[in-house]
Amino acid sequence: MAPTQDALYAELDLALSWSERDLPERERTKHVHRLHPYLGKFIPQLVEILLGRYFRPGQHVLDPFAGSGTTLVQALESGFDATGVDVAAFNCLLMDVKTRSYNPFVIEQELRAVHSRVGETSSDRPSAYVRRWFAPQAARELLGFRALIDEYEHADVLRVVLARAARSARRTTHFDLEFPRQPQLEPYWCHKHRRECRPVETAAQFLRRYTLDTLARLKEFSRVRARGSVASVIHGDVRAERLPGRYDGMLTSPPYPGLIDYHEQHRYAYELLGLDDRRELEVGAAAAGNSRAALAAYSDGIVDVLLNARPALRRGAPIVIVVNDRRELYPEILERAGLRLEERLRRHVNRRTGRRAGEYFEDVLVAR
Repeated sequence: MAPTQDALYAELDLALSWSERDLPERERTKHVHRLHPYLGKFIPQLVEILLGRYFRPGQHVLDPFAGSGTTLVQALESGFDATGVDVAAFNCLLMDVKTRSYNPFVIEQELRAVHSRVGETSSDRPSAYVRRWFAPQAARELLGFRALIDEYEHADVLRVVLARAARSARRTTHFDLEFPRQPQLEPYWCHKHRRECRPVETAAQFLRRYTLDTLARLKEFSRVRARGSVASVIHGDVRAERLPGRYDGMLTSPPYPGLIDYHEQHRYAYELLGLDDRRELEVGAAAAGNSRAALAAYSDGIVDVLLNARPALRRGAPIVIVVNDRRELYPEILERAGLRLEERLRRHVNRRTGRRAGEYFEDVLVAR
């Protein structure tokens, strides 16, 4: 028998659960958190509360599955130092751009100069992927933008702008930007706009919009980040990476087994930017599926991460893990890593990205 609403909510930590009315999307994606869309549910407000509960300002927090950098960004806003590790090159590029300190005069001057040049095209021959997923004019405009990137000091910022524009400019339906399966070449009924729409033919409008939006978000974050706090990004397999710091704790949201291929999700960025693709090293890789063997490999991977990180953590440091542990894998994972589970909190995930819906819950595991 399903639990009643009262029984269900009695199990929740309501301080970690929000309604859409209390926490609309514009708040969940404030300033640099939305420099580029990222499929996930690890929101800055959750990180802010967990930092306040288990850490003291000025401490150094480690996130071994740093993803798009939510922990790092929120740590900088809340007065912490942070280190993030990720095996995906695009994730590391995005984190670095979000957390870097900029000269406000130079970044504004450069992005406005680039904005004035949007629409320049390139005669570079597009790859097979670009030819398949982008209309000819959109491809020329994206490649033209790519050609001018290295002329500017803040080239990595422009790479993120290019990736964000490419995501929107693909030949796909407006309501399926996360994992389109086939290019959309004909008009279609759009569930997002509730009318007939046509596939995108150009990219210049997205390049212009996101260049200025990126500038505004970087400036907004520069006003709220704590002075003196720093973040570092490590591109590598955290199971084997030698962590250089001494950390006061861990706050992370690991991938779910067999669910998302974060390299494939950002395939357009890897193709256009020539990024290093290490998808075979992803813990819980989507290609492995959800078989018993895949779940065992996932558990082994998380254990290896925790064992490798432990020597870099101070004695008794909190290890805070946000995960939907519906298969009850983590009690054994923590035990194998020599950790003691101190708390297990439950939160309601109000809304996930895209068109997915339905009740969804997460566990916040606190171990030492």
